[in-house]
Amino acid sequence: MARSKHASSANPTANDRWRTSLTHIEPNRILIRGYPIDEMMGRVHFGEAIYLLLTGDLPSPSIGRLVDAMLVSFIDHGATPPSTLAARNAATTGATLRGAVAAGVLCFGRYYGGDILTCRKLLDDGLALARAGRSMSDAGAELVDRLVAADDVPPSGFGHRYHKTDPRATRLLQMAHELEVDHEYTQLLRALEHALSRHPSLSDRSLPINIDGAVAAVCGDIGLPPEVADAFIIVSRVPGLAAHTLEEQQREEPMRVINPSTHVYDGPSERRLPDRRK
Repeated sequence: MARSKHASSANPTANDRWRTSLTHIEPNRILIRGYPIDEMMGRVHFGEAIYLLLTGDLPSPSIGRLVDAMLVSFIDHGATPPSTLAARNAATTGATLRGAVAAGVLCFGRYYGGDILTCRKLLDDGLALARAGRSMSDAGAELVDRLVAADDVPPSGFGHRYHKTDPRATRLLQMAHELEVDHEYTQLLRALEHALSRHPSLSDRSLPINIDGAVAAVCGDIGLPPEVADAFIIVSRVPGLAAHTLEEQQREEPMRVINPSTHVYDGPSERRLPDRRK
């Protein structure tokens, strides 16, 4: 007699079982990629735990620092981005915290939040040229020629609406250099920045490396696939979306029309980190 679908799902045979290598749970024990979670608590940084889940291994201390830095760099982008506005608009209707945060996360797409993946593809194309015998400088110049011909300027990873120099990109690339993990991807990223600044048709434009470009290059240099870099961005933005949702719920009237151009910052003025945080 053939088994019913209900019986099969209730009592799976060996052939019915599917596999996961992420988390094993049994009475009084939880293993994350084989590591007891209670041993990880207080010993493994949050960024290192995210890296472990996404890649299968704990990072080296150097890579762990870079992952933490990347997560911090994207933690919030202010009151004007689409994801923030989506979360606040959901919150003002009376949506729950989790619903409003979900609305913000759903805003990430090709044109917003997709620059890291696009920049990584550009860098991979350039490295293919370099590995075929071109110098990094020539590979960067050829890519820029292609971008200009396709009217695809600024390319993903370069330029910013507000910053002439993106302080997050500067810091991340500095850290990568200090930790000796700036290799082919980072070298090509800088070659592209130089080629953009020297192209005759772009002489009146400032297109410095931004944080998307820095993350794309650093993730490439430490061997992370682009999908993992994309996951980092989603994870890192959740705290900021949660903070905007809570502020909307606590400080503003329900059902308001939110105009991002009229917001005013009234938080703390610039302050320095304590000396113990280095």
